Amino acid sequence: MAQSPGQVPEILTAHRFYLTLTLDGQSDNIDGFFLECQGFKRTQDAIEIAEVTVNKGQDKSQVVRTKLPGNVKSGNITLQRGMTNSLTIWKWFEAVQEGKWAAQRKNASLSIYDQAGNEQARFELAGAWPASYKIADVNARSGDIEIEEIEVAFEEFKRVK
Repeated sequence: MAQSPGQVPEILTAHRFYLTLTLDGQSDNIDGFFLECQGFKRTQDAIEIAEVTVNKGQDKSQVVRTKLPGNVKSGNITLQRGMTNSLTIWKWFEAVQEGKWAAQRKNASLSIYDQAGNEQARFELAGAWPASYKIADVNARSGDIEIEEIEVAFEEFKRVK
């Protein structure tokens, strides 16, 4: 779903792309606009099996190694953005922290938009929940904007666009 220019925060128009995180069961259309995403990784273990085969007519045996696909794992993603007045992400983290984690496991969509607000890619995350929440160090003498960072753990993801 492309965002109309009126819905995109002004700060995003100066960047080449931006990301949105949309949670299931949300009341707002978009839960978060982000400018950076790190750690998006899905891996599959390689299981190595070694078999010893007997060569007929020879005194030596031969070792044959085969690699098979094993368990699939997802890494956590870390999203960063300039601090906003939205409390949606904080409340999600807070609910998990208070022990309501089972109800806070969400299906989420992480979409990547170009500067014109056209969706270029979308990933569906299953069983997502906030693992950490961080605010960058504050320095009143600095001209930098305050950075909000959230790490999201999830069980699996798939690219749907």
